[in-house]
Amino acid sequence: MGLIKPLYDDICDMPSGTNNLITDVPGVTVGHCTIRTETLKTGVTAILPQQDNLFLHKLPAAAHVINGFGKSAGLIQINELGSLETPIVLTNTFGVGTGFNALVRYMLNQNKDIGDTTGTVNPVVMECNDGRINDIRAMAITEDHVQQALTGTKTNFVEGAVGAGTGMCCYQLKGGIGSASRQIVVDDKTFMLGALVLSNFGSLPDLEFYGCRIGSKLATFAQSEKASEKGSIIVIIATDLPLDHRQLTRICKRASVGITRTGAFIGNGSGEIALAFSTANRIAHYSDHQLSTKTTISENQIDRLFRATVSVVEESVLSSLLHAETTIDHNGHSHKSFLDAVRDMQKAQPDPEVDVLLERLGVGKAI
Repeated sequence: MGLIKPLYDDICDMPSGTNNLITDVPGVTVGHCTIRTETLKTGVTAILPQQDNLFLHKLPAAAHVINGFGKSAGLIQINELGSLETPIVLTNTFGVGTGFNALVRYMLNQNKDIGDTTGTVNPVVMECNDGRINDIRAMAITEDHVQQALTGTKTNFVEGAVGAGTGMCCYQLKGGIGSASRQIVVDDKTFMLGALVLSNFGSLPDLEFYGCRIGSKLATFAQSEKASEKGSIIVIIATDLPLDHRQLTRICKRASVGITRTGAFIGNGSGEIALAFSTANRIAHYSDHQLSTKTTISENQIDRLFRATVSVVEESVLSSLLHAETTIDHNGHSHKSFLDAVRDMQKAQPDPEVDVLLERLGVGKAI
């Protein structure tokens, strides 16, 4: 999925993967559980980094807190040990504890030794606050919802207002799940790097698409005031390139550039967190070897990975906006999708610059 057309004025010249999703990285799958009622608009999104037993065969990983206004679980140990040993669960802020418990049970069912003959497990649960659209006080997320997302993962998944993204807002419009991927050729071998975002951040007047200050146009038309930055964005980056914890940390840091290329400035009340993992250089939980030899990419080549990271994060954010649909919140107020908001504006006061933007996005003119 991703955008209909290739990212315009892309910072990198690498093509997207087959589906232009994080799941273009071999072995990665994504699942959603979506909850929609009159007052509930929430859910769970699960990322399985590989299809085998992650506790027994961990992945090199790193997390970077760009701005720490968030309640994620599991990041401390990832950065201490440099490894990921469970799937990744995304949900709303009040669902973190439930997601943690459900993920523990999921891992206990796979591993009879956890908490018995070996140590405990480090579940990774990340969140954004969907309380603007969803009745978050209802605490609707259950362990069964988490299990549905974990057991329903696949390579071709839906973006927009689905799963954990059901109740999220992005630039004061409807946000949610977005994803993209890039192919990277190293020593005549093609590798993949992909991203998935849970977008819930930004003030409308700041939104920028391809150099067009579309957010300020929409805000003027709707007489919308500039809101304080109180949202969040979670960025998950996956690759099959052989990278170590330190290199993955550097990759995570570049996620902020992709975010800001869409117009955001990362405000005081916004939580931006990135997590990256590699499916290469697996780390055995049980091993008879005290020493190991691993391959990593040369630092002289890593700029290409930085460019690809910025590119997929930028496209993922824009894709989350383009795939989301207008949603009525728990108080009966409408939160318009990007496309609905633009088309309403163009019908009232056509702007040739906006029509050019829509053509570049591949969605045609508004009228």
